[in-house]
Amino acid sequence: MRSDGILLPPATMAAVDRAAIAAGRPGPWLMENAGRAVTRAVTARLPPRPVLVLCGPGNNGGDGWVVARQLRRAGWPVRVASLVPCQSLKGDAAWAAAAWDEPIEPVGPAGLDGADLVVDALFGAGLARPLDGAAAEVVRALNERRLPVVAVDVPSGVDGATGAVLGAAPAARLTVTFCRLKPGHLLLPGRLLCGETVLADIGIPDEVVAAHDSGLRANGPGLWRHLVPERTAESHKYRFGHALVVGGPKETTGATRLAARAALRVGAGLVSIACTPEALPVYAAQLTAVMTKPAADAAALGRLLADPRFSALLIGPGIGTGPATRELVATVLAAGRPTVLDADALTSFADCRQDLLGALRPDCVLTPHDGEFARLFDATGDRLGRALAASRASNAVVLLKGSDTVVAAPDGRATIQPSAPPDLATAGSGDVLAGLILGLLAQRVPAFEAASAAVWLHATAAEGSGPGLIAEDLSERVPAALAAMRSR
Repeated sequence: MRSDGILLPPATMAAVDRAAIAAGRPGPWLMENAGRAVTRAVTARLPPRPVLVLCGPGNNGGDGWVVARQLRRAGWPVRVASLVPCQSLKGDAAWAAAAWDEPIEPVGPAGLDGADLVVDALFGAGLARPLDGAAAEVVRALNERRLPVVAVDVPSGVDGATGAVLGAAPAARLTVTFCRLKPGHLLLPGRLLCGETVLADIGIPDEVVAAHDSGLRANGPGLWRHLVPERTAESHKYRFGHALVVGGPKETTGATRLAARAALRVGAGLVSIACTPEALPVYAAQLTAVMTKPAADAAALGRLLADPRFSALLIGPGIGTGPATRELVATVLAAGRPTVLDADALTSFADCRQDLLGALRPDCVLTPHDGEFARLFDATGDRLGRALAASRASNAVVLLKGSDTVVAAPDGRATIQPSAPPDLATAGSGDVLAGLILGLLAQRVPAFEAASAAVWLHATAAEGSGPGLIAEDLSERVPAALAAMRSR
């Protein structure tokens, strides 16, 4: 993955290709470089074996013709199947096909006989319609036979913009893409079909990419690490902010406590929980470094928040739903501090969503899962598009949780988390994530970067844990995740 993390949707990638050609990088030269990159990736991982290269009608197919020629030159036994007659090819694809002087087969399931490896160069990331005809038939046969597949750009049938499967797509063991990753390489289900993904430099200048940057990124420390403060010999706790979690009743203190501990672990200088006097003994008995502050109702919470030393706020985990929660949320937002709204703080506004959306600011972070998202927003379609639309509608940062978490900002920026261990699907995991965001906000990390950093730290803390991970484990693994962040 390139250090800038830029993601290029297919339409943007096409514009980058055109700009690179206009800047003096001829199309055939780029295609030759792409084919060589795929060949290098294949030969570095596998010994020679019978290969079938499936070539489509466009430039993705053109890359396939180059791969076939390069593999044959390397001594591999290669056959080529073309989806269309060669005389119908145009442009760079026609140029690439003209250099192949061996027999050409039609694309179809029968051609898979005798192949120990298939190179899928039927369609690239820009495919906008479901696979049909011979292409769909051969893809279904590939999956039935479980033949190893190397995909050029993306597995054919995967939408490079959304990760959706258009009709059918093969499950590749290796995908080689070019210049920059596309959103579909990271969004589900596309990510699961790519196998190992290799990003190859084919000679497109970085300045051409930068001129077409739309603000989409693969989430990683290079985007926000410089904003997370480090302790030095002169540091003291007050430099790292005072985070406040509005706690739930005594029956549901666990979620609040998980969030508060995560905020402390990620570096907040001080962390407090505001709770009703009845719940305070429960919190106090379970907490050590986290302080407790009594606040019987919204009015008392407002008086507490008059203290300017509280630098970031969180409400939602374990708080309960209903009018009382809505009143507390209004009080928290009126304090004008960077704020995380999670869980019950979102669900409470399902029947009066505009009351919440109209009060939000760009320093607020909403953390819905898909169910909570549907209660607040009408946005439909793909995951990235929904998150961006919701962020614009709310004028706040929206963190749409899931195995392919998206963080979107009102200005159009967005990050996609490249991976997250499935072990995070456990009770309380989201409370820890909310606490990580809170702790970073308390340290004055901007909201978009704080949310993106928290998502990465959350996933990294879970890496390698294996079965049996519970939410209480995550905070204890945050120091190692912070060390990994610094080392990268």
